[in-house]
Amino acid sequence: MSALESAAKSHLSVDALNIERLDLAYRVRGRDLKVLRDVTLRIGPGEAYGLVGESGCGKSTVALAVVRYLPPNGRVLGGTIRVGGQDLLSLGREDLRRLRATTVSMVSQDPARALNPSMRVGEQIAEIFRLRGLAAAEPRENTIAMLESVRIGDPKSVRDRYPHQLSGGMQQRVAIAMALSSNPKLLILDEPTTGLDATVEAEILDLLQALRTERATSILFISHNLSVISRMCDRVGVLYAGALVEEGPTAEVFTDARHPYTVGLIRCLPRQGAHKDHRRLDTIPGLPPSPGDDARGCLFAPRCGLAEERCHADAPAMSELEGRSSRCHFQERAQMLPGNAADGPDAEGVRRAATAPHSAPPILQAIALSKTFGTQRHPIHALHEVSLQLWPGETLGLVGESGSGKSTLARLLLGLVQPDAGGIVELDGKPLPATSRARRPDQLKSVQIVFQNPDSALNRSHSIRRLVGRALSRLGRVPEQTRHTRLLELIRSVKLADRYLNLRPRELSGGLKQRVAIARAFAGDPRIVVCDELTSALDVSVQAAILNLLTDLQLKHNVSYIFISHDLATVRYVSDRIAVLYLGRLMEIGPAERVFSGPHHPYTAALLSAAPLKGEMPSATALPTGCVFHTRCPCKRGPVCEQQPPPLQPGAEPGHEIRCHIPVSELPGRMTKT
Repeated sequence: MSALESAAKSHLSVDALNIERLDLAYRVRGRDLKVLRDVTLRIGPGEAYGLVGESGCGKSTVALAVVRYLPPNGRVLGGTIRVGGQDLLSLGREDLRRLRATTVSMVSQDPARALNPSMRVGEQIAEIFRLRGLAAAEPRENTIAMLESVRIGDPKSVRDRYPHQLSGGMQQRVAIAMALSSNPKLLILDEPTTGLDATVEAEILDLLQALRTERATSILFISHNLSVISRMCDRVGVLYAGALVEEGPTAEVFTDARHPYTVGLIRCLPRQGAHKDHRRLDTIPGLPPSPGDDARGCLFAPRCGLAEERCHADAPAMSELEGRSSRCHFQERAQMLPGNAADGPDAEGVRRAATAPHSAPPILQAIALSKTFGTQRHPIHALHEVSLQLWPGETLGLVGESGSGKSTLARLLLGLVQPDAGGIVELDGKPLPATSRARRPDQLKSVQIVFQNPDSALNRSHSIRRLVGRALSRLGRVPEQTRHTRLLELIRSVKLADRYLNLRPRELSGGLKQRVAIARAFAGDPRIVVCDELTSALDVSVQAAILNLLTDLQLKHNVSYIFISHDLATVRYVSDRIAVLYLGRLMEIGPAERVFSGPHHPYTAALLSAAPLKGEMPSATALPTGCVFHTRCPCKRGPVCEQQPPPLQPGAEPGHEIRCHIPVSELPGRMTKT
């Protein structure tokens, strides 16, 4: 064996990442608050390792520690981090820069924030090649090659655009291209598919799998989406309160978990075919310990239904079992963890089911809503003649890819943007003014919204008392002498303790902030609440608690929801009916079980299969003639699809409609994967 071959073999045998007994803390008000405790993990060459756990458990802190991007108050108390065999903690500034430029790269959750809005895409990628010392003429060619490597169909056009001119999926591809431009041996992905719709997510995951194979890149994949981890990763580690509580091959951990916390996380997911009227979601009771809390025994014991006296007194060690490990005294009993979901609808559920849609007039109706942005010379057709109804106590799910018009439709209903001439929104059969400024106070409080990101929706410098109290004053018209009582009722209704009233949003976790946003939306006793991706950034345990909370509030107040999400399992669980949008057109609408069971519009079938669609969604500035989906449709029937817009035709049962030229009897049937 030559010296070169020996060196190459030696390099391949070195772990891409090796963390040994890592303790890490943040210095706050003169105290070290420990956030990582005795973390040990390794990622082999070409291996994909998943890291899961609730918000605040330390997943992103692990990623930041691996690239030494910790905030100024973060410091390692003990342990080692080796990347490609190099001791990361002992590297000087220049060696650390060289490591980041050649060995390890990171893709963050939000590509829009990671990309420089003032620089064109090509300039940002070329900058990486210049930092690698390539000649001035080469970065331009390499930029095109990198965009092609992440399957961007028109790389020259994308190279010359700014980030805001790209869809979320395209932005994420650009971020991945930038991360791969340094040809790293270790790629860190921190929630890279959060906020992406099912087809784009499938495309990104297929791309990452292909790139991993082509480049022999090792991956540290951080996500709250257990199905994504299951699909992408060879092994998985489960973090709780900064400690690794379970580790092993992904398939074994997810099918036969040996720690009660892992069992609890898996049970929080909506089961296939589950619906809110049949079964509440399991949740993990209580909250994780705060950073710096030093429990004497098992960290999970206060929330564990299997905990005994020993668990509260003695901290369990990480024990090995046939290639797996678990930090639990009773790992053989983990699957016996008691559940806390109630089977079957209660009396209120029966009452709501009895007052099904169509037994009363709709509370909200959209009639031929269209919206065109841009100029007369360059119009952007965001929505085209969408008509739909919403009944009291009903949840209407809105699904479709990014750019399909879901959020535009929500903004039209709320009066945040004005529809094109001819479009009407009716409340109780009476037209609503087109803009929120023209609506009366009673009309404003009737239709409220909970946004995806509570950080952007809540003023970080105001207390929870002021944020919710102001909504009570302006929307609820609650007299000052009874406002405090009503405030306490509202806070408790969203399962928040009274002590949170004096805190500010920046002091709360993502799930707690989302509860505050929901409390504020309900301050004026709304009749309709638009939920715009409100669970997409939440971990599975918090998501389950929020979905149960929404169901409870709906049963109590008979409120109607418009639920926008890319998570089809969640949409199926909460929705009574589902509307499918594509390029601003309503492609299918009907009862949730009917839409999921088929026959489907070909676009609905693609969404439910979570398979990548052929090509990119056409631009709203240059819509295809005929059926707007024909350029990507696997069932296209020739000229009729290319030339004539299809009408909405009756589906398989009353209330089910499909916009397609193909007869319903010949459309795709029941999907086996959702």
